[in-house]
Amino acid sequence: MYGMAQENGRTGGRDVTDHIFIGGGGPDYAAPQALLLKYGNRHGLIAGATGTGKTVTLQILAESFSAQGVPVFLSDVKGDLSGLGAAGSADFKLHGAFTSRAETIGFTDYAYRAFPVIYWDVFGQAGHPVRTTVSEMGPLLLSRLMELSEAQEGVMNIAFRVADEQGLALLDLKDLQSLLVWVGENRADLSLRYGNVAPASIGAIQRRLLVLEGQGGDRFFGEPALELSDLMLMDDNGYGRINILAADKLMNSPRLYATFLLWLLSELFETLPEVGDPDKPKLVFFFDEAHLLFDDAPKALVDKVEQVARLIRSKGVGVYFITQNPADVPEDILGQLGNRVQHALRAFTAKDQQALRRAAQNYRQNPDFDTEDAIREVGTGEAVTSMLEAKGIPGIVQRTLIRPPSSQLGPVADATRQALMGTSPVAGKYDTTVDRQSAFEVLSHRAREAAEAAEKVAAREAETDSAAEREFTAARRYSGDRVGQSSAKSATTSQRASRSDSVGTAFAKSFARQLGTQSGRAIVRGVLGGLFRGR
Repeated sequence: MYGMAQENGRTGGRDVTDHIFIGGGGPDYAAPQALLLKYGNRHGLIAGATGTGKTVTLQILAESFSAQGVPVFLSDVKGDLSGLGAAGSADFKLHGAFTSRAETIGFTDYAYRAFPVIYWDVFGQAGHPVRTTVSEMGPLLLSRLMELSEAQEGVMNIAFRVADEQGLALLDLKDLQSLLVWVGENRADLSLRYGNVAPASIGAIQRRLLVLEGQGGDRFFGEPALELSDLMLMDDNGYGRINILAADKLMNSPRLYATFLLWLLSELFETLPEVGDPDKPKLVFFFDEAHLLFDDAPKALVDKVEQVARLIRSKGVGVYFITQNPADVPEDILGQLGNRVQHALRAFTAKDQQALRRAAQNYRQNPDFDTEDAIREVGTGEAVTSMLEAKGIPGIVQRTLIRPPSSQLGPVADATRQALMGTSPVAGKYDTTVDRQSAFEVLSHRAREAAEAAEKVAAREAETDSAAEREFTAARRYSGDRVGQSSAKSATTSQRASRSDSVGTAFAKSFARQLGTQSGRAIVRGVLGGLFRGR
């Protein structure tokens, strides 16, 4: 018999085993199906059509990992998983079905209980705010998030390079927007160093940033940024805390949802130390609606996910993808998912039948039944399962009744959620936004200094012009007085000189016109030659 009481030891009131009980398998569902903790970081898959029990399977796995002292991170797409923070109840309408199933599969110590949870929410409403900075997200994921073209992604990379060279911190969206304005103003110089910086590309990125801001990006990017250590906490009894991301509203921006989870995986991969093959995972990460990660994803992004999935297990992190069809996950990544729970798939079309056939081929076959038929026929709360056995060998596929959850099935009441948030170990840590000096402030300060310098130069020039005008006016006034005094004396002389001036002026004009002709040039050469010969 399997149950939470079956243990190798006891720590802080919790049962310690080397496995996680999944359910009962075999013809009478009496054969226990378990996931070995030492292979919990070998990743996994939970698949099946809508309404077949994927969410409950995710819930019981989160409970079991937590009970073994393993922190969990999961996304609550429909709001149902918040019930992990409250105990189930005998008043629940499925209580009888749950206890009956527990008896059928030999879950002898089945009991209701709550688990230690931390609620998170990008929008800061149904959980503690969760943020990251623009710099931590990086140009690749940001470009994916905003669906930028190759040329626009190139401009984004140039902007990040400039920020690094000039020590400009990119924390929130206004930092990036200010930096792009600066890049546009200096695009001629930057194009010589890094390649073409087209104004059209900058404009397109700015427009996408406005869209991202409207989708909640203004709340997601900023400080205080999420500390990964806060996702790996334990409670006083040694239970791993279950981090629940409220994603029901976030799913309205599916690209933001997928990019955030991929960023989180990447940060875990880059930050956590190597641990080799631990006795149990350091963290288990559940990626619900995993198909959103791969829909229309460029090859570079898929390659990055594959790299993270392949290498992050050596950091002690297990990644479990939840999706409707295994075909939603690329083959190279699917091949790394050792622990599998396949709920029912419906085959209404030829394409569905082909997907069902491919899903069945991914399992180590059981001679007692046809896997393809089993995947088609299993009912709600039932699945075909295959867990890694000794030496990491895939187990033979079994039809399995999934054990019932111990926590509340369905969402918690708002009052319960608020109470749990108030006693959370991170309560108050992320509630208030911090806006320290970053690219926006630095560039704004530079712009103000430049404007002030320009104003000073303009003021000096205006003062110089004013002084010159005063001197000119004084000179005219002085000249006018002298002219008035001598005008009577010079009137007669002026009349006589006017005749000679008019003759001289006429001669000068004629001489000037002749200089422009060949004969004029000859006259000049003759005159000059005569002068030199005379000497």
